[in-house]
Amino acid sequence: MHVIMGGTGHVGSQAAAALLGRGEAVTVVTRDAEHATKLREKGADVAEADIEDVASLRAAFRRGQRAFLLNPNADPGTDTDAVEKRTVAQILAALEGSGLEKVVAESTGGAQPGERIGDLGILWELEQGLAQQAIPAAINRAAYYMSNWDGMLQSVRDAGKLPTMFPADMPIPMVAPKDLGRIAADRLMTGREDTGIRYIEGPRRYSSAEVAQAFSSALGRRVTVEVTPRERWKQAFQAMGFSDPAAESYAGMTAASVDSGFEVPDEPLRGTTTLETYIRDLVSENGKLV
Repeated sequence: MHVIMGGTGHVGSQAAAALLGRGEAVTVVTRDAEHATKLREKGADVAEADIEDVASLRAAFRRGQRAFLLNPNADPGTDTDAVEKRTVAQILAALEGSGLEKVVAESTGGAQPGERIGDLGILWELEQGLAQQAIPAAINRAAYYMSNWDGMLQSVRDAGKLPTMFPADMPIPMVAPKDLGRIAADRLMTGREDTGIRYIEGPRRYSSAEVAQAFSSALGRRVTVEVTPRERWKQAFQAMGFSDPAAESYAGMTAASVDSGFEVPDEPLRGTTTLETYIRDLVSENGKLV
């Protein structure tokens, strides 16, 4: 039995679906069982658990032999770093006495120590915590989610503008959630000796200008890139409803990623979904120009 945290989200649902498609037994962990109806119809069991309740999360882990770990994103209106550090600690505590034989954890390509750099620092702490406990742990350091562009569809469709904080011509490693889920499923099914960090990217890197072109082709209209200057990043996050500390952390994460050039030290595992395919499917699912 495989236990999947975040089983109703972008990556967790894809990991669950990939495992179910291979005939594997799956338990999806969610706060609300009603959100997992589609996966239950595909054959998944559902365990209700609250990440703030270590006992309930440990009980969910005890239902399987292997688990996919995903630290949920905090509400951007909160101090996201503080909330997500706490939930990392809750996950690590729940692993104690869980009886799991292996875990696969979703991390991020730029994970590194540091304060106010969002997921880069938070997920580095998750990695460090997993290295200090006894259960064999495989770490998937994911590239920039293609699904992060989903929220730009309305602006692109209505105004023909793609807002971005990245330089328009900067190649960015991107990957589709479907591929992240499949690769997580792959590593859940490999031997206990398959541990440590692997980087996960899509077929190639794409710039924001290429994202705009993909939207343009899918929508049948001209789309231009609108780059937010660095000095306005925090303000831009605040305008999206982020709290002051969350805006600072997300701006810090963006700066650390851009300044590093998104370089990774090892050859990544690669997904097969192209950006063009992902954007075309996104537009198809949500309708074209209205």
